[in-house]
Amino acid sequence: MTISQSDKELLDRIKRVQEQVEESLIQSGRKPEELTVMAVTKTVPPHRVNLAIQAGIHLLGENRVQEYLSKREEYDLDHAQVHMIGHLQTNKVRQIIDKVSMIESVSSLKLAEEINRQAQKAGTVMDVLLEINIGKEETKTGFFREEIEEVLPILSQMSHIKVKGMMCIPPKENAEKFFSDMAQFFIDIKGKKLDNINMSLLSMGMSGDYQMAIRYHSNIIRLGTALFGARDYPATKG
Repeated sequence: MTISQSDKELLDRIKRVQEQVEESLIQSGRKPEELTVMAVTKTVPPHRVNLAIQAGIHLLGENRVQEYLSKREEYDLDHAQVHMIGHLQTNKVRQIIDKVSMIESVSSLKLAEEINRQAQKAGTVMDVLLEINIGKEETKTGFFREEIEEVLPILSQMSHIKVKGMMCIPPKENAEKFFSDMAQFFIDIKGKKLDNINMSLLSMGMSGDYQMAIRYHSNIIRLGTALFGARDYPATKG
């Protein structure tokens, strides 16, 4: 089977990213199993997503519910897991509660309550990450750091979600400071040892800054452009 030039470029980008990730981990004194590379699949055709899976990327990140549902049947999900990483409306939770392995973008108690309710109805327990608005940006959703100690005991009582860690998108300006702040905050919260709270995952770092994020102990890096190249994003809602 002849591979197209664009698919060859995709495989070359994936190999380059894998090499850079390995180098960054070595420089940080970290082991390969401490980090997962996520392919962010917004607007990417399923056959290219499946190529990435074949090349060793086994975690997909979905931004939009409707887009994910329209492509899901074509994904090779025998060899990959899917996380919801985009802003999730409460009325969309029931549509994906049994179709993802984690929701990384839990940005409010209201959303957590709905995930817990829908997971209970579906007879499952959903792993979640808490989205932290580390830069207190008005344009972004998420909890402020000051809210988390009050929120965690409430979340720990929800029997059908499990808090596995935190996710953030730091401001582009002075990003390293915010990566550092987030890493320290994660360590502080991890040390509190609350029931039903397992702070083991820190999801931060995207195509433009993932090597920096690795230095600050990210466990999941979310890569779109670095893997799939520049894409056009149609104004569709999910």
